[in-house]
Amino acid sequence: MSDAMKQFPDSPAPASSSETRVWPPISIVIPVLNEERHLREAVRQVLSQRYAGPIEVVLAIGPSRDRTQEVADEIAADDPRVVVVPNPTGRTPNALNAAIAASGNAIIARVDGHAMLPDDYLQVAVETLEETGADNVGGVMAAEGVTPFERAVARAMTSKIGVGGARFHTGGTAGPADTVYLGVFRRAALERVGGYDEHFQRAQDWEMNHRIRETGGLVWFQPRMRVSYRPRPDLKALAKQYFHYGRWRRVVARTHEGTINLRYLAPPLAVLAILAGLLVSPIFWPGLLIPGGYLAAILAGSVVTGSGLPTPALVRLPLVYVTMHMSWGWGFLTSPRRLGKPG
Repeated sequence: MSDAMKQFPDSPAPASSSETRVWPPISIVIPVLNEERHLREAVRQVLSQRYAGPIEVVLAIGPSRDRTQEVADEIAADDPRVVVVPNPTGRTPNALNAAIAASGNAIIARVDGHAMLPDDYLQVAVETLEETGADNVGGVMAAEGVTPFERAVARAMTSKIGVGGARFHTGGTAGPADTVYLGVFRRAALERVGGYDEHFQRAQDWEMNHRIRETGGLVWFQPRMRVSYRPRPDLKALAKQYFHYGRWRRVVARTHEGTINLRYLAPPLAVLAILAGLLVSPIFWPGLLIPGGYLAAILAGSVVTGSGLPTPALVRLPLVYVTMHMSWGWGFLTSPRRLGKPG
C-alpha cells in the first residue's frame, strides 16, 4: 500500500485518469474579521474550485466592525456546504482551531478571507500530498498591487532584498521547506501537534510548521500553488505589519531554541548599526558612513529589483524597503519578554 493510501484509507486507488478517480473530501477553514467587502468573492472562489471531490467551507467569524457576520450568515443560508462558527477572541489562531474543530474531513485547507486561489489549487494540493507523503503543502504568496504604493510593496515582498530567500515569497523549485504560505494539511498532523498554538498572535504558521517538522512530518513547497495577495495600502499599515512580524518572530525564537538564523537577524543588526552610527557621528563623523552606506545599498537595490515598475511605484520602492527592514528590526529588538509563551 502506498503512503498516500495509508494516509487516506477511505479513498479508492487513483484511476488512470483524473476524471475517473475519486478525490478525497476537503474542509476549507477561513478565519474572518472585517471582511465584508471581500468575503463573498473569497468563498465563491473556493466553492468554484476545479476539484471533483466534496468540499465544505468553515468560516470562523470574529467580532467585526462591519457587516461581516451578516454576510457570512447569508452565504451559509444560501449554500449548505458553508458552515459559520464564532471566534469571540478575533485572533487568527483561535479562529483556525475553532474552524478545524467544526470541520469533518481528513484534509484541511487554510485560506484567508482576502486570498484569491487559482482554480486548480485544491487539486494540485491533493496530488502533492499524495506524491510526497507530506503533512502540509503550500505555495507562493504572490503579492500583487494596484496602486503605485501597493505595487512597490508587492515588488519588495517578492525580492530577496525585502524578505530574504523564503521561497513562499520569492518562488523557487518544489521541495521540503521550513514553512509555506497558508497550507493544505492532513488532519492527523494537526491533531498530532495539537493544532495552532493560540499564544502566538502572529507567526503562528511558522511556529506550527516547526512543530510538524520536529515531530517527524514533512512540509513541502509547491510553486504551482500560487495565491494572489494584496499588500497593505499605505506606509503606516506596512510599518505596523512588519513591526509585529519582527516582534512575534522573537517570541518564536525564545520558545524554540535554534530557530533563528542570519536572515532573521539582519534587520535588527541593521537597526543597531544605523543607530550606533548616528549616535557617534557628532563626535566621529565617519559614523555617518553606516546609515549612508545602507541608504546607498537600498537605492542601488531598488534600481535593480524595480525593473519594469512604473515611475510612481519605483520612486516609492526605497521607502518601502527601509520601512520593512526598520520596522521588522525594531519589532524584534523591542519584543517584550511578557509576550513569551509560558513554560
